[in-house]
Amino acid sequence: MKMMDFIAKDKLTAAEEAKYVNAWLPLVHKMIKQLAYQTNSVIDRDDMEQIALMGLLTALRRYGHPDEQFASYAAQRIRGAILDELRQLDWRPRRLRQKTHKINDEIRQIARELGRTPTFEDIAARLSITAEEYQEHLQLDCASSLESLDDLLSKGVQGGSMHTRLLEDDVITSKTLHTAIASLDEREQLILTLYYQKELSLKEIALVLDLTEARICQLNKKITEKIQSYFQK
Repeated sequence: MKMMDFIAKDKLTAAEEAKYVNAWLPLVHKMIKQLAYQTNSVIDRDDMEQIALMGLLTALRRYGHPDEQFASYAAQRIRGAILDELRQLDWRPRRLRQKTHKINDEIRQIARELGRTPTFEDIAARLSITAEEYQEHLQLDCASSLESLDDLLSKGVQGGSMHTRLLEDDVITSKTLHTAIASLDEREQLILTLYYQKELSLKEIALVLDLTEARICQLNKKITEKIQSYFQK
């Protein structure tokens, strides 16, 4: 049975809903913190909290009385509510998407010419951008990459875990997501685990792996590209 088709057997009373919403507020705040990279420039904190609370309430009404499995279920519902709102807002205008793609194309060209990953100094010299503009580009590019990764994994990750079912896309038929994840290297798999299972923010993952947030963003983008290319074989 698909998670989205789950219907609670025992309907909660209004008092029980209020009690459980209050008890699970830490999960709401945790998910807001985790998704801050995608949403900070688009949804203000109060609106984001309301969206997340509605996701939690929907989870409670579908699930019923929480048990040991509820946290994973609720996390995915809250995450889905926030990301759905982000998509509806069309947070990246066409002009901004084109600019991001152009900068990425330039960076790839610089990397080919240098035979290595370019530093900010390499990029700034070629593109004449400031450190602030480059950080803005990284944040937008990372948010876009995370959105793509969420879209891919939400179709195959069940209950917030790495246990997967067959994907139902027209393009993706017989290959399973867990096989694609297994094709990643150890560090890439760890990043997925920390982000989706442990629900750490990018900043927290950066601290765990002793890397910068910018580097975690780059690795997330690489993970997304690897998974996408796996299903395009």
